[in-house]
Amino acid sequence: MDFSFSEEQRLLRDNIIKFARGTLNQKVIERDHNHEFPADLWRKCGEIGIQGLPIPEQYGGSNVDPLTCAIALEALGYACHDGGLVFSLSAHLLACAVPIWRHGTDAQKQLYLPGLCDGTLVGSHAITEPGSGSDTFSMRTRAEKVDGGWKINGTKTFISNGPVADVAIIFAVTDPGKGFHGGVSGFLVETRQPGLSTGKPFEKMGLRTSPIGELVFEDMFVPDEAVLGKVGAGAAVFGTAMDWERALLVSGHVGVIERLLETAVSYARTRNQFNQSIGKFQAVSHKIADMKVQLEAARLLAYRAAWKLGNSRSASLDASIGKLFVSESLLKCALDCVQLHGGYGFMVEYEVERVLRDAVAGTIYSGTSEMQRNIISRWLGL
Repeated sequence: MDFSFSEEQRLLRDNIIKFARGTLNQKVIERDHNHEFPADLWRKCGEIGIQGLPIPEQYGGSNVDPLTCAIALEALGYACHDGGLVFSLSAHLLACAVPIWRHGTDAQKQLYLPGLCDGTLVGSHAITEPGSGSDTFSMRTRAEKVDGGWKINGTKTFISNGPVADVAIIFAVTDPGKGFHGGVSGFLVETRQPGLSTGKPFEKMGLRTSPIGELVFEDMFVPDEAVLGKVGAGAAVFGTAMDWERALLVSGHVGVIERLLETAVSYARTRNQFNQSIGKFQAVSHKIADMKVQLEAARLLAYRAAWKLGNSRSASLDASIGKLFVSESLLKCALDCVQLHGGYGFMVEYEVERVLRDAVAGTIYSGTSEMQRNIISRWLGL
């Protein structure tokens, strides 16, 4: 595995950093305070190809490999101070656009992928329910076969991008006797069709510019053509989404850790106490040294998971290892950065407290840290 950047990768990284710094960082504090989704910036991200990075060019994407996608998302996380926007973009790409590309019919791809890639559509992925988060086997949403299609009833919750999504991949039980593997199917639906309603966006601790909410289905009819993949193969669609999301979404976290490290170093050099910069105290310098170690380890794990995604039959173990380590490293680095800033770190205007609030979610979404440890344990035969 050679992680040296090609000239194309370096140029892509530099362009995303320049774009994010120049376009995406205005009024972030205000947007975060107001829980405001920046629809205008979403479209601008689409104009430079962020929402379609690995999607084939024939469907409007850039056709980059997973490692290049990781490099791009790392650059976005590093340069964009709006963690909610970065998360929404990543969830849209990795859990909606990619599964459609990997499992959809050509008609489904032609219908939805161009808009998902160019920023004119927002995508979401809906599997979590009020009574089934990590326990997907207890899913209660049902899809009943009727003439010409399916009638769906149920409720999904904590759906990222749900309140603003145009297109959603939803999962429903189609054969209760078969369980999750064989009894659940994925459906590709437009969110403004009859029988589907969305609640108000939830207020939450962090990632406030990324709207999250409920999707409610009441006798929603979808035609047979809405099935994504095959009937009963919802587990495969979900598995693809989780492999890509766990492997690549954390690349944005790596970028944030690098930004935190630079912020901590700058502050430790310029903040003086007891007639010297605080970076001269080992209690401070050792925290920053640990941040550097976590950054380099996190980057290697993220790149390895991305490389495996493009070069191996299965990336699930590496994706879980990377997701666990990188998300928990980000949380620790964010907490350390707040601590190093003292009272200033607790203030909104210094912006590190927002990173800490955002970082907490990384240990929960795409499978909690506890679930990642369960997955890793199973791979070890435990």
